[in-house]
Formats: sequence, structure tokens, C-alpha cells
Amino acid sequence: MTSRPDNLVIAVDGPAASGKGTVAKALSRHYGLPHMDTGMLYRSVALSLWRFGGDAGNPFEAVRAVDEIGNIDPDDEELRSETVGELASRVSAYPAVRKALLARQQAFAAQPGGAVLDGRDIGTVIAPDAHAKLFVTASAQVRAERRHKEITGRGVDAHFEEVLADIRARDERDAGRAAAPLVPAQDADQLDTSELGVDDAIAAAIDLVEAALVRRS
Repeated sequence: MTSRPDNLVIAVDGPAASGKGTVAKALSRHYGLPHMDTGMLYRSVALSLWRFGGDAGNPFEAVRAVDEIGNIDPDDEELRSETVGELASRVSAYPAVRKALLARQQAFAAQPGGAVLDGRDIGTVIAPDAHAKLFVTASAQVRAERRHKEITGRGVDAHFEEVLADIRARDERDAGRAAAPLVPAQDADQLDTSELGVDDAIAAAIDLVEAALVRRS
């Protein structure tokens, strides 16, 4: 393994169901670094908002929900529900919500030893100086198939066409929002997992990180 910096920071970005979370967790294990799934922060805000009956169309109520995320159990199954995922995609578009969550994400990235973070704007906003940046993607069709399998695997009925429509709608919101849109960082390495199994995707990600470290040495 290539010699690495003392505070190695790896940024993993990408759209929903691209495999970025799986890749980020694997990189965390491989390099012995703590991992943050920043999407769960936004899902926590969404779940908090939903539980107190807040309006996802009101940015002030969404910001209020940020103050309550400490009361959300990270193992709560509702965090992974499609309802919460849809709300998270909406509230994450508010600049005030993103600003309210910025400091804790940057503090995680700046901790001694380094970290792996995955999300939508890690390489562009949260950790623009990350030593390695990956943009993990896959076709909308493949991502919808993965999400549909995940949902039905939990015993929840879901129609594939509706899941595909939701994936496309999230992509459009994430890429089109004014605050920290979903775009690859200019110096990010892209990893298309459409035709890759989990093991191959992880191996490819490690190779890309190693290559990035060589370039920086």
C-alpha cells in the first residue's frame, strides 16, 4: 500500500443507490479510518421534521428540525424509509439547512488521523482538500433496480417504475439545487459501478485512492 498522509481524508460522492455508501464503508475498513454517511444527517433532519409535523416546503421549519437530530436514533429503521429519503432530498436543497450541518461534517473530516465521508458535496464543499476524491455513479436503471431490491427485501411493496421515477426526480433535485449541487469535483476520479459487483467496485475504489495518493506524493 502506498505511503499515506497522517490525516488521510477520502471524499466519496455520488447519486442515490450508486454504491457510494458501500464503497465508503469498505474504504473506511481498508484504511482504518472513521466513516460518516452525511446523507444520514439529512435523513435525521427529515425524520425529525416529519415527526413533529413540520412542513418540508418551509425552510424555517426544516432548520428548526436540525436542532432535534440529536434525539434521532441512528439505528432507527425509519431513517431508511422511502418517505424519509424523499423528504431528505427536499430539505437538503435549503442553503440554511446545509449551512447548519456544515460545521459538524467539516469537524469530522478534520479529526486527527483523517476520515472517510460520503455524500453529495464532500469533494466540492465539505472537504475540497481531500487527499482522494471519488465520484461513484451508475445508470438510473441500475440504481433503481438496486433500490427496488432493497425495498422489497425489507418486505415493503414497491413498483419498479415508481422507484425509477423517484431516482430520476432526486437526481434532478440534487443536480439542480443552488446550494452545493451534486457535481463531480474537478479533481475527482469517477467510478461507474453499473457493471460491477460489490467486490469489484471496492477493489476499483481502492485502486483509485492509491493512484490519487501517488499523484499527491
